[in-house]
Amino acid sequence: MARTREADRLWAVALAAAMWGTSALMREPLARELPAATIVVYEHAVIAVLLLPWIVPAVRALAKAGPVVAASVVVIGAGSSALATTLFTMAFAAGDPITPQVLQKLQPVFAILLALALLGERLAPRFALFAVPALVGAWFLAFPDPFAVSVSDARGAALAVGAALLWAAGTVLGRLAGARLSFMHVTALRFAIGLPAALVIALASGSSLAIEAGQVPGIVLLALIPGLAALTLYYWGLRRTAASRATLGELAFPLVSALVGVALLDAQLTWGQWAGGAVVLAAVTALALDRSGPRPSGVEAPAEPPVVEAAGR
Repeated sequence: MARTREADRLWAVALAAAMWGTSALMREPLARELPAATIVVYEHAVIAVLLLPWIVPAVRALAKAGPVVAASVVVIGAGSSALATTLFTMAFAAGDPITPQVLQKLQPVFAILLALALLGERLAPRFALFAVPALVGAWFLAFPDPFAVSVSDARGAALAVGAALLWAAGTVLGRLAGARLSFMHVTALRFAIGLPAALVIALASGSSLAIEAGQVPGIVLLALIPGLAALTLYYWGLRRTAASRATLGELAFPLVSALVGVALLDAQLTWGQWAGGAVVLAAVTALALDRSGPRPSGVEAPAEPPVVEAAGR
């Protein structure tokens, strides 16, 4: 028992989640000045350069992994990394700086549903007891007046939920790819594929790639802190932390997001939005805790942590 407590790294999971919560400090100001696709291109470029020593070995490993793994990695890089991060960044320009981040707590719900469809995981009927409150809470969180939703309100929430869905797909496909590739190989391939995909998205949307010198520090910090550093720390901690405890640690993400948004970015939430956020957090946390029981209501936790997550998530 003492040995398990010594090995626990819940502090690392919570710190990584808190680092994700700081992303609004860099992403929201950048989103006011630059197209979302432009920010994502440079965010991926910074991380791809740092992971350059792993890219060639990763490509060699991918060539031996088979077509299913290769297709999974392409979806992870192009969809779960490039497109999802673009949608997430666009959500900041369309709405407030808190809602896009807290709505990411819906990602475990999407991940369980996708694992059910793609990996053949079994789902207990009581899953609805957790999923329905989470979705209702997300609706109240996303809209200041949940009974009078405008097109502009819906756009920001839809972008954030779309990003959560793509990141959930990345988690599920990352589990599949991680059976044949190492964590560092999948991570390197994610950004190696995500960079050209982000570039295609930027060019297709007509986004300019021009940036000013004063915007470079924000992009670099966004890529390094809530991006690569948080991702690495999170999976290092998750290797020695029980899933139920890790989920409690991840609550630092929406908590820090809300504090940063209200205290530093002049964001304001209605009481209904605060209540909706509380319901989302309670429902998803209860789901994760229930998964640790003898009759889990969702996907069984893998022996190793998921290989891939959303950057800035």
